[in-house]
Amino acid sequence: MTNNTLGIDFGTSNSAAGVLVNGKPHLIEIEQGQKTLPTSIFFDFDTQKTLIGSPANASLIRGEEGRFMRALKSVLGTSLMNEQRRIIGQTLSFYDIIALFLKQLKSRAEEACYQEFDYALSGRPVLFHSNDATKDAKALADLTRCYELAGFKGVDFLYEPEAAAIANGALETDENIGLIVDIGGGTSDFTVFKSKGQTIDIMASHGVRIGGTNFDKSISVDHVMPLLGKGTDIRNEMGSGTLPAPNAIFQDLATWEKIPFMYSQDTRKSVAKMHKMAVEKPLFARLESVLEHELAHEMAFAVETGKIQVNKADQDRSKIDLSMIQPDLAAILTQSDLDISLAIHAQGIKECALETVKRAECNPSQINTVIFVGGSSLMSVVGQTMADIFPQAKQQYSDAFTAVVDGLAIAAAEG
Repeated sequence: MTNNTLGIDFGTSNSAAGVLVNGKPHLIEIEQGQKTLPTSIFFDFDTQKTLIGSPANASLIRGEEGRFMRALKSVLGTSLMNEQRRIIGQTLSFYDIIALFLKQLKSRAEEACYQEFDYALSGRPVLFHSNDATKDAKALADLTRCYELAGFKGVDFLYEPEAAAIANGALETDENIGLIVDIGGGTSDFTVFKSKGQTIDIMASHGVRIGGTNFDKSISVDHVMPLLGKGTDIRNEMGSGTLPAPNAIFQDLATWEKIPFMYSQDTRKSVAKMHKMAVEKPLFARLESVLEHELAHEMAFAVETGKIQVNKADQDRSKIDLSMIQPDLAAILTQSDLDISLAIHAQGIKECALETVKRAECNPSQINTVIFVGGSSLMSVVGQTMADIFPQAKQQYSDAFTAVVDGLAIAAAEG
């Protein structure tokens, strides 16, 4: 590495950049007063400007006319990367869109640090795609291309949980075998490491494509989509009887990275037809309204907020506020509801953690410390799952949103 290498944590939900200053990781304020910024882009149709981060989120919430995109990292490795769309007078693919975000990150870091950054050390999940080696390799190639399009002369990659282990190792004094549990917006990544003093030995890393956006999707499908018609019947247009409403539209509407593609004329016509033949017409009227007014991202933010609220220690229930669709409309979400919706993901996380320990040639009883990284690692179901597997281990919550970029800053400087 060189002294003009920027450590970048390009996350599904949030991103950050850092460098080493006087031997310590320094997070660059990419947004004023903030160490991280949302990985969001808003193309404003009125001003013809492109906004990233918090201003992008704010424009969406204010109801500005434009195209909003989030969870860009989830598109890497998929066929969507090559799809081109006309946005504010430009024909853009997802390569262009992700590069645009990274270019802004680079420019703001250079302005804040009064220097150019020609190279990047980027975090990456252990696996972009859990069960498809071809897509996983393509995702890394896609991200490399995006960094190059953003103006970097070169980019190296470090597994995100290994970066977090490096950051943690800088603080350790005693010998320790630990497990990093890094659950972000799109993936769950695990690293078993051995530390002594300030030296770190990475023993094994593994990952699975489960993250906060998957949590949000499950909650939305289980508790919001039934208010829009999921699980109800459609009358048979060609005869008597009914058929279940197609499930695919509700699944896609609950998927962050697919939302921008839900507002096509074909989708609207299909939903209008469902509304006409629906047994429960008011529910499909709501679904039509979501598409007509392009409310799906606001709905997804409401689900995320409800999830975070019910996860708080002093709350056993919250409301998912859907008043953007209809006044006073809300879905009640209890802690029990949350546990049920996330049970399938908790099982996947458990299996991946145990596989990581196995690859490290350790027993679960040898893990002394479990360190949680990434915003979604703060979900109570994650902590409980790890406590069930490693009851003897001390649970340690690092700075969930910055541990990875701290480690990247250290590694970038050390080369």
